[in-house]
Amino acid sequence: MDVERARLMRDKERGLHRPHALAPQAGTRKHRELRFNKLRVWQVDQAKALLESLEHLDVAPGMLPNSLAVWYDITDYTMEGLEAALIAQGFHLENTLYCKMIRALVYFCEETQLRNMRQPERLLKKSNEIYSKAWEHHAHGDHDDTPPELRQDR
Repeated sequence: MDVERARLMRDKERGLHRPHALAPQAGTRKHRELRFNKLRVWQVDQAKALLESLEHLDVAPGMLPNSLAVWYDITDYTMEGLEAALIAQGFHLENTLYCKMIRALVYFCEETQLRNMRQPERLLKKSNEIYSKAWEHHAHGDHDDTPPELRQDR
């Protein structure tokens, strides 16, 4: 049995599904990979101990030796917030162009999802009524101000 298969079995047993960190993930529960600088692999264990102390955050070894897998609900944490906190504590994250692009994409997606969750739900079925009423009250060429009793039937 290889390492990846053993991790999948362990995560399945714990109830932690491990989709690819970049795969679309419906809902608010997210799985992400935090990658640390390859020259500072020893920081992974320290970061794991720090992150495990946070409530509602599940942490496991990542797919790579310099990474950690984390599961969280975006109403509790965001990847941007977690990484900013780690950087503030002196941890060095992987800084390749690929990682920067992935981070920017994940930050944007999570921020957009949070913003959409805060917005009130629109009643799309009544939107036509709103536009119809606005059109009735708007001065335009299709409106005749002559009272109905003075109009001539033609």
